[in-house]
Amino acid sequence: MAARPIRPIVPSTRQTSTAAGRESSLTLDRGLALLQAVADADSEAPTISELATAIGASRAAVYRLLVPLQERGLVRRDGSKVRLGLGLLRLAAKVTPQLRLAALPALRELAESVGATAHLTVADGDEAQAIAVIEPSWTTYHVAYRVGTRHSLGRGAAGKAIGLRDETPGWIATTGELQPGASGIAAPVRGVPGLRASVGVITFHELDGDVVGPKVRAAATAVADALR
Repeated sequence: MAARPIRPIVPSTRQTSTAAGRESSLTLDRGLALLQAVADADSEAPTISELATAIGASRAAVYRLLVPLQERGLVRRDGSKVRLGLGLLRLAAKVTPQLRLAALPALRELAESVGATAHLTVADGDEAQAIAVIEPSWTTYHVAYRVGTRHSLGRGAAGKAIGLRDETPGWIATTGELQPGASGIAAPVRGVPGLRASVGVITFHELDGDVVGPKVRAAATAVADALR
């Protein structure tokens, strides 16, 4: 009886697709880990060898992963050292408009509810910068708080709230720290990786913290939910 020929086992299209998907996911994860390792270097630009150690890959793998990052301007080679590229600035420039757009509904509701100027403020180094501002529509007068306004993180409710931990009540109030006679209440935006920010209100009227504080905290939570 003649032996039957052994047919090779050919992976199905689904198996091949799944394997390719896993490989692509692993490559993407390693590429992002490599970019993070370059960013995390404290001072001197890391070398290829240091990056290989940091992400647990071979030098050859690091060289391969650098190619698409370089093509997109996200990193640049300086001999054996690797630095962040200017392409990251182009990406960063797209972040603020998206943050502003996501925050506007919650800020608008807060401003109308409290009758005070509402704002989203983010940390930029040691400074706080207002990137979105909504003024109430029904008040006789209100504080003109402009987008781009900067001040120290240690001054004003907006700056101080960014560094607020999990203390009760979850918001902070200040008076006269940024502008004479102006009162503010702000709460931190929590749960959004990489974002240090606060939502707050500012007005020339006296603010009842027991009433306004929870509203500001709820608005900060709504902004965080919109950004996730």
